[in-house]
Amino acid sequence: MRDLLLQAAGVIAILVSLAHAVLGETKVFARATIEPPRLRTLIRLVWQAGTVAWIAGGVLLIAVPWMGSDAARHWIVGTLAVVFGFAAVANALATRTVHLGWIGMSAVVALSVAAY
Repeated sequence: MRDLLLQAAGVIAILVSLAHAVLGETKVFARATIEPPRLRTLIRLVWQAGTVAWIAGGVLLIAVPWMGSDAARHWIVGTLAVVFGFAAVANALATRTVHLGWIGMSAVVALSVAAY
């Protein structure tokens, strides 16, 4: 059961990350005016770097059950709980309303910690 919770957390992490990427490109940067253009490109790439990191975290959560190492399990779960927890709090503070972003990230944290 613990392994299924971690894998569910990993799938949710990947889905939230993909939504972050798509919404960033279609909603945020489609409206944003950032000058000079080089700075706009830099900010978009930094935005997507977070997406790539969250996807990698989701992959690690899915793979943890096959690693055969309790130490790896604890470090991965602990680190990603902090990363997604911080992102969930930041998202909740920024949106100040019920938002799928912080709900999904909180689900990743809750499932991961439950499987710790």
